[in-house]
Amino acid sequence: MKKLTTFILLFIASSLGLVINAQDSTKIRELNEVVVSATRANEKTGMAFTNVYQKDIKKVNLGQDMPFLLNQLPSVVVSSDAGAGVGYTGIRIRGTDPTRINITLNGIPYNDSESQGTYWVNMPDFASSAQSIQVQRGVGTSTNGAGAFGASININTLGYEPNAYGETNFSVGSFNTLKTNILASTGLLKNQSESGSFVVDARLSKLTSDGYIDRASSDLKSFYVSGGYYGKNNFVRLNVFSGKEKTYQAWEGVPESLLKTNRTYNPYTYDNQVDDYQQDHYQLISSFKLNQHWTFNPTLHYTKGRGFYEQFRPDDKYSTYGLPDVVIGGQTIKRTDLVRRKWLDNDFYGGVYSFDYQSNKKFSANIGGGWNKYDGNHFGEIIWAKNASTSNIRYRWYESHSIKTDFNIYAKGYYQVNDALNFFADLQYRTVAYDMKGLGDKRQDITQKTDYKFFNPKFGVNYQLSKTSAVYASYAIGNKEPSRQDFVDNAPKAPLAETLRDLEVGYRTAGSKVSFDANFYYMDYNNQLVLTGQVNGVGEAIRVNVPESYRAGIELMASWKFAPKWALSGNATFSQNKIKNFSETIVNYDGDADKINKFSKTDISFSPNVIAGGQLSFSPIKNVELAWMSKYVSKQFMDNTGDDNRSLDAFFVNDLRANYTLKPKFLKEMTFSLLVNNIFNHLYESNGYTYSYIYDKQVTTENFYYPQAGTNFLLAVKIRL
Repeated sequence: MKKLTTFILLFIASSLGLVINAQDSTKIRELNEVVVSATRANEKTGMAFTNVYQKDIKKVNLGQDMPFLLNQLPSVVVSSDAGAGVGYTGIRIRGTDPTRINITLNGIPYNDSESQGTYWVNMPDFASSAQSIQVQRGVGTSTNGAGAFGASININTLGYEPNAYGETNFSVGSFNTLKTNILASTGLLKNQSESGSFVVDARLSKLTSDGYIDRASSDLKSFYVSGGYYGKNNFVRLNVFSGKEKTYQAWEGVPESLLKTNRTYNPYTYDNQVDDYQQDHYQLISSFKLNQHWTFNPTLHYTKGRGFYEQFRPDDKYSTYGLPDVVIGGQTIKRTDLVRRKWLDNDFYGGVYSFDYQSNKKFSANIGGGWNKYDGNHFGEIIWAKNASTSNIRYRWYESHSIKTDFNIYAKGYYQVNDALNFFADLQYRTVAYDMKGLGDKRQDITQKTDYKFFNPKFGVNYQLSKTSAVYASYAIGNKEPSRQDFVDNAPKAPLAETLRDLEVGYRTAGSKVSFDANFYYMDYNNQLVLTGQVNGVGEAIRVNVPESYRAGIELMASWKFAPKWALSGNATFSQNKIKNFSETIVNYDGDADKINKFSKTDISFSPNVIAGGQLSFSPIKNVELAWMSKYVSKQFMDNTGDDNRSLDAFFVNDLRANYTLKPKFLKEMTFSLLVNNIFNHLYESNGYTYSYIYDKQVTTENFYYPQAGTNFLLAVKIRL
């Protein structure tokens, strides 16, 4: 099989006048990294960050979504609607939700422009194409796209293999989870008549799961194709990738009354209560060395998204949809069962760039930025009704159109004063123009036009105490516009933009056997958008600006290789997360005034005071690794009142991972992997929501939770030709 694969690739290469290239692959690897380096932090920026490399990703990439692969990083809490890490998943870093975490793919913005969230379900198995991931905590360095208000995640897929290969991965696990992918690469190919090299990489993936929660199934497909040409100091690369997801909805959560008796409860029973969405990406990435000092890295991109989620709605009012009542035999019918779809159809396109300057060992700089435009349609259709009051089966009860333009420019510089002292400065100017026209899903007029201008300065200093130890500090300011839902929920009044001032001070040391990092942070917010306690017409939490709030904490990270076959690593975050003054609104359905409760120095929702993770790994023989992984998350409040009755209990979860690699003569590599999650079957919930209301003179609070799976497993085999 190995000989056959090699023969086929050599035949293709010879047909194109190509031979396997033997040029220095290190130079090409540097060209790939330069594209993302402009938006990444390093030891001299004075900021907190963690790098994750492909070899570490592969160990845990057995089928769960990207957030679960990052679960062991500092200050991270992850959750899954379906309970098993497949389908809709989320990640919080330092308590900040996904709408405040900036995500870039090869320096290109990925966050949804309107909601500013990241839907990992739209790019299933993308981790199999990732070469490296950097997670910055805090404001971080200037980047493209959504404002980083707690963290940023920078994913690089521009790696390559110098030699041709073919690979397949197959995983099977609990809840009928199945993952299959095929990866292949030509390796570096060189045209005999030219000095450049070519490479083509490809991946095809399919992932299905029934989910832990009843009927919370996922059917996910994706592909990734990348072709590149590499010259001596230049390259051009085209990436085309797509994700198609169809998931049965598990958004409602489990009511508190059923949590102990029916943890997998899902209120939805309609057969096609699904979310169905496809997203296609096109990236043209290049790098050109202009002279010995300057490198220019331009990138063009386009993303097409389209899809819907379908709902069965029992006994809905015709008037809700702007429809007349139905009269049958003299009887007026005001309500009907119906099926509706809420659609998204959007285009996102633009360009990002950077100029990298290197003069000497003392000074280096980046000048970059981007222009990106989002053009999106939202509309709702009734596709069936028990008693139709219109002959139009595709009746649209709302429709809106949004255009959002995002422009930014930044300049970053590093100055090495002497062998020990380095200064970093980063200045960014960003403008956002947002124009909404039309009706929202409650048929309310959401027409608004807003413009924002932000200046985001950042400064850092790094002092090298020795070859292995350093102290650092940074101060950064970040600004962020509200999301579409904030505009819709607060219409006609527009919410205010948010501002964050972030101070980071730390110490790091790294030796051959022991490493240790300590990072203190103080994140001071102005006009942060927080949950009010109210919900909108589809049950989503409504947010309001609060003048003053903060997050303060210390992050500790350590690793110790205490024996030739043993290694121990861990991290812990201890924090306080407070709103100085908060007003809770309880809606009154009796027609009287809403009730307002005032709180002082209350906890910010979903911000645990303690987050800790650790891993003990053991390699008893060559090519075998066993790892015990633990995660502890302290109590989290689901709103901002600090009420224990509206909280998530602390949880402590332990996983076991085993990897065994063989290299038989007929294959390059064969690896068997086993991941047992939640090995002690701890019952816990990592996410939820709460709301209160007044009805019949009584205050009622309803809590809903997202239970995570008990003991479950994934077993995988990788075959590499």
